Amino acid sequence: MSTLDKGAQQSADEKRLAELGYSQELERSWTGFQNFAISFTIISILAGCFTTYGQAWNNGGPVAISWGWPLISIPILVIGFCMSELVSAYPTAGGIYWWAAKLGGPVWGWFTGWFNLIGLIAVTASVDYGAANFMNALFGLFGFNLFNGEETGTPYLHGVFFLFLIVLAIHATINILGSHLVARVNSISVWWHVGGVAVILLVLIFVPENHASVDFVFTDRINNSGFGGNMYWFYVLPLGFLLTQYTITGFDSCAHVSEETQGASDAAAKGVWRSIFYSAVIGYFLLLAITFTITDVDAVNAGFGSSIEVLKAAMSESWVKLILFISVVGQMFCGAACLTSASRMCYAFSRDGAIPGSKIWSKVNSRRIPVNAVLFMAGCAALLTVPAYFPNSDGVTVAFFAVVSIAVIGLYIAYVIPIYLRWRMGDTFEPGPWNNGAKYKWMNPFACVWVAIITVIFILPTTPAGTPGRDEFSWSAVNYAPLVTGGVILAVGLWWVLGAKNTFTGPKKTVKEIDAEIDVL
Repeated sequence: MSTLDKGAQQSADEKRLAELGYSQELERSWTGFQNFAISFTIISILAGCFTTYGQAWNNGGPVAISWGWPLISIPILVIGFCMSELVSAYPTAGGIYWWAAKLGGPVWGWFTGWFNLIGLIAVTASVDYGAANFMNALFGLFGFNLFNGEETGTPYLHGVFFLFLIVLAIHATINILGSHLVARVNSISVWWHVGGVAVILLVLIFVPENHASVDFVFTDRINNSGFGGNMYWFYVLPLGFLLTQYTITGFDSCAHVSEETQGASDAAAKGVWRSIFYSAVIGYFLLLAITFTITDVDAVNAGFGSSIEVLKAAMSESWVKLILFISVVGQMFCGAACLTSASRMCYAFSRDGAIPGSKIWSKVNSRRIPVNAVLFMAGCAALLTVPAYFPNSDGVTVAFFAVVSIAVIGLYIAYVIPIYLRWRMGDTFEPGPWNNGAKYKWMNPFACVWVAIITVIFILPTTPAGTPGRDEFSWSAVNYAPLVTGGVILAVGLWWVLGAKNTFTGPKKTVKEIDAEIDVL
C-alpha cells in the first residue's frame, strides 16, 4: 500500500471512528495481519493445548480429544462468524460491550462489559499461570531450582505461583513499552506458533519408538474424575470439552485493537474467524500427535494427565526440553497479547465511566499507551489466581482449572449477548462490509443455545471433593468459577440498581464528551 493509500485509509478509519462517537486517541499502526496475529496468539495452541490437556484426558480420555476438539470447534467458529459481522459494523476498542449498548441500550452494555472484563482478566491469569508452570518444569529439567522446579507437589506449586507473578510483570512491561512493539511481537508470534508446531509434530511423529493405535486414540475412554462411570457421557465427558472451549477463546481481541488497526471494518472482521479456523485445524494435528505418543497409560494417569508427563513417558529428556521450550515461548507471546486485550477493554470501558476510578484507567501517556489500565489488569489477574497457591491434598491446584472456567464463562457470555441482540434486531440491523447475510437467522440463535449449555457445564464441580455435602469435600478442590463470576455480577448488578443506571448511559455519544474525559499525560 502506497503512502497516499495509507493516508486515505487512515482518514477513512478515523472518520468511521468519529461517526461511532470517538476521536483517534490510540495509535493506528496495526496492519490486518497484525490484527489477526493478536487473536491467533491469544488462542495460542501452544498454550491451551498443552496446559489443559489433562482436563480432557482425565474427563473423557482420548475420545474427548480426538472427537471433542473438532466437534466443539464447529460451534465456536459459528460464534466467530457472528462476531465478525458485529466488529465489521462497529470497529471500536470497546468491542462487544459497545455492540451490546448500541443494539440493546445501556443496561445490556453494562453487564456485557463486566462479563467481558472478568473473562479477559481470567484468561490473562490462566495463560500466565500456565506459562509459569511449564517454565518451572523446564527449569527443573535443567537443574535450576530457584522456583522449586526440581521438586513436586506443594513446594513446586508455590514456586510456580511466584514465577507467575514475575511473568505478569514481564508482560506488563512489554505492554507499557508501546503498542507498536506489541504488534511486532504478535507478528513474530504467529510464525513462532506455526514453525514451533511444525517442529513439535516432527518430533512427536519420528522420535518416540512406539505409538498408540488408531483404535486407542479414537475409541478409548478414561474417567479419572472420581465420579461414577454411569456419569461418563452426560457429566464427565462434557467437562473434558473445556480443553477446546478454553483454548479457542479470546478472539474478541481483534475488536479491542480495532481502533489501532488500519481498515478495521474488514481486517478485524476477517481476523476473528480466521484466527479460530486456523487454530482449530493446526491445534487438532498437534493434539492428535500428542495423544498418539501415549503407550504407557498408567504413567500418564500417575501424572494427572499432564501433557508434560505424556512427553516424559514417550521420549528422552533432551526432546522434552525442546518441546517445552517451544511451548513456553509461545505461551509467553500469548500472555502478553492477553494483557494487551484486557487493558484495551479496561481503557474503553473506563472511557465510558463504567469502572470505579475510571479517570485513572482511561488515561493514556504521551505515546498513547493506557499504562494505568495495563497495571490494573495485571494486578487483578494476580489477585484472581491467589487460590492456586493452596493446592489440594494430592498437590494439584484445582484453582487453575477454576480460573480457566471463569475465562470461558465470562468471555462467551459476553460474546453471545450482542449476538442475541443482533438476532433480535433482524433485518433492521445495518451491517458493515463483512456480514453473514441471511445466515444470521440460524447462526445467532444457535450460538446463544450453545453458550447457555457450556455455561452450565463449566460451573459444575470438577471433582467429588469439590462437591458441597460430600464427606470428602475440601475448599481447595472447589471450582470457584460460579462464586467469582456470580459474585462480581451480583455486585455490579446491585451497583446498577442503586445508582449506575442513572450515571452510565452507555458509550459516549460524541467526540466532545470523550475529549472531556481523557487526560493525556
